[in-house]
Amino acid sequence: MQGFSREPGTEGPMSEVPRASLRRIWRWAVLVAVGGFLFGYDTGVISGALLYITPDFRLTAAQQGSVVSVLLLGAMAGALLAGRVADRIGRRATFGLEGAVFIVGTAIAVFAADFPMLLVARLVLGLAVGSASSTVPVYLSELSPTEIRGRVLTLNQLLITIGILVAYFVNLAFSSGGLWRGMFAVGAVPALLMVLAAAFLLPESPEWQGTHGQLDKARALVVSLTNEATADKLIDERRRRRQQWEADRPAQRGWRLLRSARVRPALVVGLTLAAAQQFGGINTIIYYAPTIMKETGLTAGNSILYSVAIGLINLVMTLVAIKLIDRVGRRVLLLFSLTGMTVTMALLGLAFVAGLNSILTLVFMVGYIALFAGGMGPVFWVLIGEIFPPSARAVGSSASTTVNWGSNFVVSLLFLPVANALGQGQTFWIFAAICAVALWFVGRYVPETRDRDAGQIDEALQRRFGRRTRRAAGEQPA
Repeated sequence: MQGFSREPGTEGPMSEVPRASLRRIWRWAVLVAVGGFLFGYDTGVISGALLYITPDFRLTAAQQGSVVSVLLLGAMAGALLAGRVADRIGRRATFGLEGAVFIVGTAIAVFAADFPMLLVARLVLGLAVGSASSTVPVYLSELSPTEIRGRVLTLNQLLITIGILVAYFVNLAFSSGGLWRGMFAVGAVPALLMVLAAAFLLPESPEWQGTHGQLDKARALVVSLTNEATADKLIDERRRRRQQWEADRPAQRGWRLLRSARVRPALVVGLTLAAAQQFGGINTIIYYAPTIMKETGLTAGNSILYSVAIGLINLVMTLVAIKLIDRVGRRVLLLFSLTGMTVTMALLGLAFVAGLNSILTLVFMVGYIALFAGGMGPVFWVLIGEIFPPSARAVGSSASTTVNWGSNFVVSLLFLPVANALGQGQTFWIFAAICAVALWFVGRYVPETRDRDAGQIDEALQRRFGRRTRRAAGEQPA
C-alpha cells in the first residue's frame, strides 16, 4: 500500500500492521506475482518447444526466429495498453483479464495446426506477458507497506526466474516424447489461478480506489489490516495529496501526465533503466549462450540442461537480492550490480579478442549473469513500481515496460549481425560501455527509495534532477 504508507517524518503507521495482516499481504503478493511467473514461463518454454515444433511444421530459420520474436512484439503492445486499462477498470480486473488472455493464447498454441496459427498464439501470449509485466509491479507496490515493499516487489522478478526455470524443467519432462503441445499446456494452470485469484481472493488496490474517489472502500481495507485510527491517518494523508496533485495538474490524465514537468524525472529514470537493462547485454547471454560457448571451443551439451543451469543461477541470485533489497537499498544494489556487469562484460569481450582460456570465458559469463540477477534484473522492476506518483504510476510503468520490451527486441534482432560484422569481443565491449553509462546515470540521477513514501521519493527525484526541474514544477529552488 505505497499510497497508504508512512507520512514523511513519522514513525510510519504501517509499522502498526499486525503479523496476521502482513501474512495476508504476503499471500496476496504471491498470487499477484503469478503474473510474473507466466511472464517467465512463456518466454522460457519456447526454447525447448521449438526443437520439436520445427520438424513438425517444417519451419525455416526465418520462421523459427519469428516464433520467438513475435512474442516480444506482442509484449510491447501489451505493455503499452496495460497502463490505461489498469487505470480505467482497476488493478484487480486488469490482472484477471490478463489471466484470461494467457489462457486464450495457451489454447491456440496447444491446438495450433500450422505455422500461422502458432504465430497468432505467440502474439496473444506476448500481449498477456507485456501487460502482466506492466501491471504486476504496480499492483504489488500498491498492496504493500513501505517497510516490506522492496521484498514484495522483488517477488515479481523471483517468480519470473522461477517461471523460466520451471519452463526448462517442463521442457525436459516432455522432451522424451517430443510433446511440445504439453509444454505449452502446462501454462494454463497458473493462468487459471490468475483468473480465480482476481475473482475471489485479491482485493482492489487501495491506491487505485483512493485515486478514483472510492476512499470509503480504501479505508475499509486498511481498517481490516490495521485499525481505525491508522486508517483515518492514512486516508487523510491520501486525500490531502490527491487534492494537492489535482490542484497542480487539473487537466492532465493518463499519458498526458507523463509529459508534465513534475513526472518527467520519474519518466526519465524509468525509461533509461528500461533501456539499459536490455542494452546492457543480458539477453544476448541468455538467448545465445550455447552459440557463444561454441565459439570458445566448448560445447553446450544438452541445450535444455544448459538452460536449467542458467536458470538456477538467476534464481539463486534473485533470492540474494530479496534478502538485501530492504536492508542495503535499491541504489546500492544497482551501483554494485552495474559495476560488476561493466567489468565482467569487458572481460568477456577481452576473452574473445585475446583468445583466452574457454574456462575463463565461462567464468566471466556466469559472473555477469549472477551480477545482473542480484541487482539490475530485480531492482528495475522494483523501481518502476515506486518512482512514479500515484496518479501516473500505471501509465509510467506501462511506458517503462514498453521500452524494456522494445529494447529486448532490438538487441535480440541485432546481436548476431553486429557480432558477425564487428566480432563478438568488440560487441561485448559495446555492452560494457552501455553498462558504464548506466552506472554513471544511476549515480547521478537515481535516488534511494527504500523506506520512502511517494511524496518523499518525488522530492528526492526533483532534487536529483536539479533546480530547473523544480522551477518547471512550480517550486522554489532549495
